[in-house]
Amino acid sequence: MPSPANRVAAMEGGYWLARIGLVASLAVAAPASAKPSGGQAWMIRMLACESEDARMKIYLPLSIVFTGHSLRASRTVNGYYTLDLTGANKGKSLEPVRVTLSADRTTVTVDQYTRGLPPTRIPLSGGTVDFDQRFGTAAKCGPFQAQDPNFAN
Repeated sequence: MPSPANRVAAMEGGYWLARIGLVASLAVAAPASAKPSGGQAWMIRMLACESEDARMKIYLPLSIVFTGHSLRASRTVNGYYTLDLTGANKGKSLEPVRVTLSADRTTVTVDQYTRGLPPTRIPLSGGTVDFDQRFGTAAKCGPFQAQDPNFAN
């Protein structure tokens, strides 16, 4: 029978081996969880707007735009909205939005649900819209899915 000192040493050794195993398994798992989650992770700008105070852009998943899963009428897609307030020295924020193409395919609705703002309806051909009352009023938007960043010039 092992002495009490040997039993304590064996228990401590087993404890340290278990900790090393846990650390090793986490080290192996960490890179896998840090990878982008498939095609949904790649985004492309679909809409660019500019007001006197800020620039707004809408990004949608690349897989929605360039595959057979294109944005269909009455279908809602999760995307991102950027509000660039660099000119006001407030930086640039990125927030999730829901984007829906209207049934008649004439407007796209951007729902800024995280801030509780009313949805913004934007004509597909572009136009002037209000995103919110603080920075996004009278924003001139280019055509939906236009990749020309100089649409307003």
